[in-house]
Amino acid sequence: MNVNRQSLGGRLADHFGDTLRVVPGTGDAWVPTVEVSPEHWVEVAKALRDHEEFAFDQLTDLCGIDFLGFGVTEWETSEATREGYSRAVEGLGPGRFGWQDLPESDTVEHRFAVVAHLLSVPHNRRLRLRVFLADEALPVIPSLVEVWNSANWYEREAFDLFGIVFEGHPDLRRILTDYGFTGHPFRKDFPLIGNVTVRYDESKGRVVYEPVEIEPRVLVPRVIRDDSRYRTDDVDQAAEEAADRDALQAG
Repeated sequence: MNVNRQSLGGRLADHFGDTLRVVPGTGDAWVPTVEVSPEHWVEVAKALRDHEEFAFDQLTDLCGIDFLGFGVTEWETSEATREGYSRAVEGLGPGRFGWQDLPESDTVEHRFAVVAHLLSVPHNRRLRLRVFLADEALPVIPSLVEVWNSANWYEREAFDLFGIVFEGHPDLRRILTDYGFTGHPFRKDFPLIGNVTVRYDESKGRVVYEPVEIEPRVLVPRVIRDDSRYRTDDVDQAAEEAADRDALQAG
């Protein structure tokens, strides 16, 4: 079985050729990652399911990814000290911004991606299948519901949270947010403070939407530090060891 796992990436590359690309460094991994283009998304998925050599008969998860701000951090870490609260925020990240300074995705070639996690029960193997979407303004990809029925709710979730449209989905509706919700919460340019606040207005007898009044704030992350607050003094440690020896001798 270990031989099969180690050679899966190579056999995928041999079988699919230029249609599929094994991500470098993952070909011999426990869960290899392969990339396909949008036009081959369904074609490759069907082959991975039906071909006896692969037999990925289950889709265990599917999710969207937003690469806006990928590799960029808003925390000062390189020059931070080990004391106090020097690990400060350098600037506004993708989720904290003024609407006049809406972040752009110029630094990434493709902002949105879809990742499907596959399982082959007959061969006891897993595979990560990834596709990058071409259009940032309207990310569209064919649905995998006809290949794996379990993709139904996962695709609705990716549509709801990332705004990714799955063509051919039998019932593409929001699944986690309210039907009247505006925006997609897992997009990196969706403000962390939200767009509106919701409350029940007794005078109107209905739920009303109002501008958010809460100001955003950045919390200091928990950092494990090794300083005098957590280190036992050498003198105290020696005294404790001597007391332990006396106790053993007395016993």
